[in-house]
Amino acid sequence: MTTTLDMPKAPDIARYREGNTGVEGVWRFDAGTPGRRVLITALMHGNEFSGASAIAALLDAGVRPTHGVLTLALCNLRAFDRFDAATPHASRYVEEDMNRVWTDEALSMPASSERLRALELLPFVRDADWLLDLHSMHEPSRPLLLSGPSPRHLQLARRLGTPQHVVVDAGHADGCRLRDYGQFAPDGREGAMALLLEAGYHFDPAADAVALDMAARFLVASGVVVPERVPAAWLKPVPPQRTLLEVTHAIVARSMNFRFAGSYTGLETFERAGAILAYDDDRPVRTPYQHCTLVMPSLRQLRPGVTVVRLARSSPFP
Repeated sequence: MTTTLDMPKAPDIARYREGNTGVEGVWRFDAGTPGRRVLITALMHGNEFSGASAIAALLDAGVRPTHGVLTLALCNLRAFDRFDAATPHASRYVEEDMNRVWTDEALSMPASSERLRALELLPFVRDADWLLDLHSMHEPSRPLLLSGPSPRHLQLARRLGTPQHVVVDAGHADGCRLRDYGQFAPDGREGAMALLLEAGYHFDPAADAVALDMAARFLVASGVVVPERVPAAWLKPVPPQRTLLEVTHAIVARSMNFRFAGSYTGLETFERAGAILAYDDDRPVRTPYQHCTLVMPSLRQLRPGVTVVRLARSSPFP
């Protein structure tokens, strides 16, 4: 049966392409009064539309900072331009994953479209005090807010109130994410805050509302926008109980012959240790402890060296 999710459609962002900074897709607004410098990024991957929809909503509504500086960036526009509904996962990037290039060493060797674009964005990244990076997921799953391992980022995730599931993780073996770069790293500047939202499945319209809710909450929490400037309709209900997922293992594929033992999409929990969750070149991959929860399992970008699932312990998040 054909559903809405079977027919992905890219949002129309033509009117936001030019930006107002001289850098394509980047908008910057200065309140002219003291305050934080906030950066919200979207389209780090070209087929992750919910963040672009959230930025479009902010621009359409004329949201402007009352304090500090607000920058909105549509990142990998070349990948976005390659989107084809017949192969919707093929436009994640042009040459390499743009969310794995954020080290000074990698950016000193601009050998790909993604690194060149990252260099264009780098001045805005380095200028930011707070960063919200808006993403979506390969598989249908509930939203996740990724705080990284730093206590200060986790405290901000707690303040925001949504979504229900918050993930503490250390990133990926195959490269550094934007939210872990420079001042946002665990050993970075104390006042520098960064969160990454996985709003849901790439092509689920519900992910748009999740991304907009998080963007609105983030702007208010940062102090650059007063609460009265945020439409109440943008805010989703606060869950009665939140869950903390502390990632203990990142499962990296050793071969192209990696397969899961079931049809997993995320947040499945294995009650016993030693349960087989996957095979990698016929080598079983087992759960290392009881009550082990899967975080973002997917083989969409399978190749040796890529993280295909993370394993986490869950607990209440007060």
